[in-house]
Amino acid sequence: MTGIARRCRAGGFTLIELMVTLGIAAILLTLAAPNLSQFQRNSQLTSATNSLVGALNAARAEAMKRGKNTFVVPTGNGNGNQWASGWVVFVDIDRSQTYGAGNDFTVLEQTALPGFITVAGTGTANESPAYVMFDSSGYPRQKDGSFSNLTINLSRSDLSGANQIAETRRIKIVATGRVTTCRPTSSSDTTCPASDS
Repeated sequence: MTGIARRCRAGGFTLIELMVTLGIAAILLTLAAPNLSQFQRNSQLTSATNSLVGALNAARAEAMKRGKNTFVVPTGNGNGNQWASGWVVFVDIDRSQTYGAGNDFTVLEQTALPGFITVAGTGTANESPAYVMFDSSGYPRQKDGSFSNLTINLSRSDLSGANQIAETRRIKIVATGRVTTCRPTSSSDTTCPASDS
């Protein structure tokens, strides 16, 4: 060797480079955090909607399979229409048109929804006590035997006005028993098209 020493530079980041990178990351996380919480709440709303749609479809299928009336009822205080407190799907074995854990066949139960989700129904889903009943042919009926069309809206109570309407999911049950979901464009929108929400 001729006496010239080779200098190798050690790889890595300098302290300044690391501090700048962490500062930029902190700013980006601060901006993204509110959107992440909104995303999480919307995801919980969609999940609750899908759970109720699944319960309604399970009730309809069980009614046709067993040849007996099947109900979906809120589990609230027993006499109300507090769907947000959860629901139970049962086959009305004893034909009492009310849920009795020892007398009826329980298909499934849903626990209470997150506190910011409100649920409101029309028709029999808004009575006290509220219910959705499917007969042995899979048609939604009222307790007196007449056909029933109804809707159930799930929305976020932490929003208001147009924001709340934009984050509302509507479940529609038509006289044929078909259960669909949609996103209404206004509170009076009765024709919102079916969607995958």
